[in-house]
Order: sequence, then structure tokens, then C-alpha cells
Amino acid sequence: MSNRILTMLLLACTLSACGTAMASPPGTPVPDLTVERVDGADGGKVYQVVSSGTVAAARDVAWRVLTGYDQLADVVPDLKSARVLSRHGDKVIVEQLGAARFLFFNRDIRLVVQVHEQPPDRIDVSLVDGDMKVYDCHWELMALDGGGTRVRYRASIAPKFYVPGIVGTSLVRKDIARMMGAVLSRMDRQ
Repeated sequence: MSNRILTMLLLACTLSACGTAMASPPGTPVPDLTVERVDGADGGKVYQVVSSGTVAAARDVAWRVLTGYDQLADVVPDLKSARVLSRHGDKVIVEQLGAARFLFFNRDIRLVVQVHEQPPDRIDVSLVDGDMKVYDCHWELMALDGGGTRVRYRASIAPKFYVPGIVGTSLVRKDIARMMGAVLSRMDRQ
């Protein structure tokens, strides 16, 4: 019984420390966000993410931030680099190198994705190769009547490496919240 209580206390401290270490800087927009861990097509678990936020920036400004692939590492936390490998019309192949961090756990992540641009309001991203089993993301930009833009992000993701189920959803939630907050902030600073 005491081992069980010790494990629960350790887990609570771990989650608390993770939340503190990964907090967004003051002034960063807080997006709407839901993350669910669901059964995937292959029987494994997949994280379903839906996040959105509103920025004062016009839709074309938001579009430039999202499609400035070579500058994404300056925008997205834990993204070390991003570079365009090829471009053919509205399809772009991008390599991204990033890091996953959780307390003392550090893992480099490499992704090669295909981006399908559908100006002025939709970007679809799908996995070509890398350290994820599933990586399927969609960005939607909706111009608002009074000015500004509603930014919506939807994703299905599953890493190739083990993530403990009990903390995985919390980690994904914190990571996506930081990413969305940073992207929304950059849109409004442009």
C-alpha cells in the first residue's frame, strides 16, 4: 500500500513539475484546446487535438507566419530547425527537427512532412517520414467580420516511441498549448 501511495505522490509531483517547466511566457495567448487519447486505425493509441484562437492580425499575415517554413524554428518552442526540401506548386516537403522534453527525458524528433497549401485559408500537413507513426494536421484561417483572424488547428498524432498513457495526454496538451500560444503571438506581432 505504501508503494502505491509513493507512486501516486511521485506522479503528482512529476505532473506539477512538468506544468511549471513548460509554462508559457507571460502575455502569450491562451488558446482553446482539447486533447483526447483514442484508439487508432492500427489498434494503437492516437492523440486527437483541436485548438483555436483569435488574433488581431489579418488572414494574409497569419498565412505568412504558417507558411514561412524556414523561419518556423524562430516561432515554435522546441523546434530546432525547419527547412524546405522541395516545392511543387501548392505542395511543399519540409524537414523539421525538434525535441521532446519531459523532466530528465530528452528526445530529438525528426519529421519530414508534406504540406498542401490551399490559399488563403487552409493548410494540410501529412507525414512522409520520421519519428511519428501518425502525424496528420490541418490549419484553418477564418477572416472575422470586425477584423482579425480565427486560427484553428486539428491534428492526429502518435509517436513511434513510448509515451506513458497516464501522462501522455497532459504532455501533448502542454506542448500544443505552448506551440499555439507562440504561433498566435507571432501572428499578432507581424
